[in-house]
Amino acid sequence: MDIPVAFAIDRGGIVGADGPTHHGLLDFTYLRALPNMIVMASKDENELARMLKTAVEANHPASVRFPRGNGLGVPMDETLEPVEIGKGELLREGSDGAIIAIGHMVAAAVEAAERLSSEGVEVAVMNARFVRPLDTEMVLALADTTGCLVTVEDHYLDGGFGSAVLEALEANGRSDVKVARIGVPVGVHQHGPPEVLRARFGMDADGIAQRVRDLIAADRRVGVHR
Repeated sequence: MDIPVAFAIDRGGIVGADGPTHHGLLDFTYLRALPNMIVMASKDENELARMLKTAVEANHPASVRFPRGNGLGVPMDETLEPVEIGKGELLREGSDGAIIAIGHMVAAAVEAAERLSSEGVEVAVMNARFVRPLDTEMVLALADTTGCLVTVEDHYLDGGFGSAVLEALEANGRSDVKVARIGVPVGVHQHGPPEVLRARFGMDADGIAQRVRDLIAADRRVGVHR
């Protein structure tokens, strides 16, 4: 119905000690299937405030998810400007591969890229911002430049953000691009410290960096690396 309503979704992702039924791991999947819905997730608390303004002013149904816990302590803008709908943010350039992260997983993606850089591996980092509408133009540009994409989300892998990226690649004839998706496998998972659970699923900087290494190595073995 395209009614302009804003949804602020608390406890997005792994939530810690709230119990195994309280993980927020389903919203990307069901929300991105709804017509006219804008689906956002911020990299930090300042971008969250900007996205809330975006949602209120969008004149469409829009959702903003945020994790349980503290922010990163980033400076806050005195005057909030909305985020351009459907536009991601390129945080780092690189030609060996690209990490496309959504929400608070962006910080771990940047840390992983910095570690890889110290090894001589230069990967781009994209803050996707939007699950829907996805910034397909930037995704395709990174695919064409690197040939290797790693998506990172604090969400179930089935039907989530990484699935949206795969759909965009398929729709645009980029079946040759190597893709690895990092996230939570579908299941009922026990609660615990979020950092412990994210490490278990390879969602921390160490896990992301290793997944990038593995994907690039596999790409080079078949002789298609850009």
